[in-house]
Amino acid sequence: MITPRLDRVPGRRPRLGSLFITTVLVAALLPSSPAQAQSPCSVDYRLTNDWGSGFTAEVTLTNESAGLSQWSLGWDFDSGQQVTNAWNAEVSQDAASVTATGPAWAPGLPQGASTTFGFQATHSGDNPVPENFTLNGVSCADEEEPPAQEHALLVEPATLTLDPGGEAGFDVALSTEPDSAVQVAVERTQGSETLSVSSTQPLTFDETDWDTPQEVTIASSGASSGEPAQAEFTVSATGYESVVVTARERAEAASDYEQRFLDQYDRIKDPDSGYFRDFDGLLVPYHAVETLIVEAPDHGHATTSEAYSYYLWLEATYGRITQDWAPFNSAWESMEAFIIPGTADQPTNASYDPAEPATYIAESLQPSDYPMPLRPEVQVGQDPLADELSGTYGTDEVYGMHWLLDVDNTYGFGFCGDGTDDAPAYFNTFQRGSNESVWETVPHPSCETFAHGGDNGYLDLFTDDENYSEQWRYTNAPDADARAVQVAYLAHEWAAEQGNESDIADSVAKASMMGDYLRYAMFDKYFKEVGDCVGAESCPPGTGRDSAHYLLSWYYSWGGALESAEYPWAWRIGGSSAHQGYQNVMAAYALSETEALRPQSATGADDWGVSLDRQLEFIQWLQSSDGGIAGGATNSWEGVYGEPPAGTPTFYGMYYDEKPVWHDPPSNQWFGFQVWDIERVAEYHRLTGDERAGDVLDSWVPWVIANTTIGTDGDFAIPAEMEWSGAPDSWTGTPTGNPGLSVEVVSHNQDVGIAAGLAKTLMHYSAATGDEASLETAEALLDALLEHEGDLGVAIPETRADYERFGDPYDPATGEGTYVPQGWTGTMPNGDVIDSDATFASIRSFYQDDPNWGQVEDYLDGGPVPEFTYHRFWAQVDVATALATHGELFGS
Repeated sequence: MITPRLDRVPGRRPRLGSLFITTVLVAALLPSSPAQAQSPCSVDYRLTNDWGSGFTAEVTLTNESAGLSQWSLGWDFDSGQQVTNAWNAEVSQDAASVTATGPAWAPGLPQGASTTFGFQATHSGDNPVPENFTLNGVSCADEEEPPAQEHALLVEPATLTLDPGGEAGFDVALSTEPDSAVQVAVERTQGSETLSVSSTQPLTFDETDWDTPQEVTIASSGASSGEPAQAEFTVSATGYESVVVTARERAEAASDYEQRFLDQYDRIKDPDSGYFRDFDGLLVPYHAVETLIVEAPDHGHATTSEAYSYYLWLEATYGRITQDWAPFNSAWESMEAFIIPGTADQPTNASYDPAEPATYIAESLQPSDYPMPLRPEVQVGQDPLADELSGTYGTDEVYGMHWLLDVDNTYGFGFCGDGTDDAPAYFNTFQRGSNESVWETVPHPSCETFAHGGDNGYLDLFTDDENYSEQWRYTNAPDADARAVQVAYLAHEWAAEQGNESDIADSVAKASMMGDYLRYAMFDKYFKEVGDCVGAESCPPGTGRDSAHYLLSWYYSWGGALESAEYPWAWRIGGSSAHQGYQNVMAAYALSETEALRPQSATGADDWGVSLDRQLEFIQWLQSSDGGIAGGATNSWEGVYGEPPAGTPTFYGMYYDEKPVWHDPPSNQWFGFQVWDIERVAEYHRLTGDERAGDVLDSWVPWVIANTTIGTDGDFAIPAEMEWSGAPDSWTGTPTGNPGLSVEVVSHNQDVGIAAGLAKTLMHYSAATGDEASLETAEALLDALLEHEGDLGVAIPETRADYERFGDPYDPATGEGTYVPQGWTGTMPNGDVIDSDATFASIRSFYQDDPNWGQVEDYLDGGPVPEFTYHRFWAQVDVATALATHGELFGS
């Protein structure tokens, strides 16, 4: 069916925008009297937010005249207002004259129908509501009809994919009411005879059903051989411009491993499996099928930007094998709709001052030291990206994913912290230094309205301020955005090989834009100069690229005031600490060397070119004498620009940090970070032959194989935890082999996701070098994993001794447990009390209703360590893509 797409517009732009209608400042409704009832249009213009120097508005246009194949709404801004960006319409401005036209995916407007769009603008004085609007040149105050519109055929979609021997359909309708019956014919005009029209011909429309879509069915006889059949079908009618629809058969697996990918894909996408929640046709991946699971996300039905990047990877791989790219585009659409904050989610960016990006707040190692005070006396550097990005993309917004999403609104924060049951909802957990584990976090909404928590919401748990304002803030995980860019590059290359590059051109362009904003991860947290930076007061503020380390840091963040604040403000920070596991040379390569991914900004591609070299050097610098890659480096020792111990090695003036970012558990302990980083290095080496990457792999691969065992009947063991000793040599531009840095694997496990990622790494290395041992190990891992297939995917039971921390009260001697300052009291949305006696479980009482809670409760009462079989979304995708990688690189 052809349906209006305003209900599926990327981002919560229309949906969250409605939130602000409850605080409308000014509203103008045209026409305003019965005498104008026959005018060609009515316009509802609402100021949804006005912060003195800028505003957002929502406009609803209703077409009271004959149906329009294209619409154009015009008005004048007579007080110097200037539109900066818009959504759900194309809005342009010439001097005072503003024109809004229908977006490419919905250019028409039937008689009696309405469309709603919004925009953001600046102003410096009065901001009156426009008084006169025109629709296609005719005043909305006039009673005359607009000029007769040209008839058009409405056809959706323009490209479709069907299984060999199967069927698929597209819809046809008319844009305007016809004077007499119209017959619409559909015929194959080019391509394979395997594909044909199987539905009744011709279609007939008249004045009673012209806007009711009718379906055309394309069928495949399944008789094609070799390449999948493809054909063009022309939709035509007398007096109408013809429309061409491209239909192609879905390709089939070329090897047993690719068929196993498709089997795994079907399990993941099966609605009964529980990996996704469906929001009106857009899928949002859960972190896990199971709800009782605590790791970085503290609930299984939360999701992360990481999960979204894996969702893209799943669909890109599916597109490579089947030539069906619609699911890939749908995944990006879901990402825009739910995890990339939209305009209404970040409303006061126009108040951001790049000369003063944020107020300095020192970090602390211990949660018990929080809240930490704002220190405006400490100088911060200048943001060199903001003006370039806003000038390039016509908006002051940031285009990046927030890392954490409550898909089912389990906590109840709702949209903008209002406690509604609408979902998904942005929220956050980690906020209090490197020793705050997930077991010590207090979940809080990303949009703080003081509706929950204490008197100041949750803000005074984290920051000590004299005046708390209602505000929004988001944190980006650069690893996830970089993986999304990496996957978009792969999708582009695969689609181009098929001749289907245009199918995903829009999504690839958005990945390029995401990469442009991802550069915020390359800069020091407070834009201070990088290198030998000691002392918050004395470390010089940066003025340009001297605050860039060009690595992917642990986060970047941005935020600002809500409309309720007395004065509008906004802030942005980068990240001072870089972990080896977050580096992504594939993304850097794509954004610097591939035309389709090169950012539109003047300096974006150049910055990523520098980053590519810097990341490779970083990995070389951190490689131990054994082969493993050590932790990382920081420009702000202990988060306060402190002075590190004498003799601490440096990398471009940044200080070696064995466990950058978090300490509980140590961030360099988990073997998974080795695989996530080095898989990208191996793929980059296979594609480019870069000797620097090859040298790293020549040492890393033998180390991993020596620490991996594979038996029979699905038995295998890969590294799990590592211990490090010594430190690398200071970087001078040439690897030294780091004789003083070593690593020991102290435990092994059967992590299915990391085992699959390791198999991919070894396959890329083997394809690049011809190394037989790495391919044999990879294939043995894949075969071992497949021994553990079940109805929901590949999974192996695991014990969770750490679940003893569910009930831990705060212990000042160890610093463990959920710290809440004495005297601080508040409540979670469901009424759970937050005070100094709180525990992880007490402020998450919903866990007591979880079907798996009994095992945890028994364990807390002295019973056995609980055992669970988890189906993590990212791990299942890693298994699927590992199977497909074998098919891509080695065929059958």
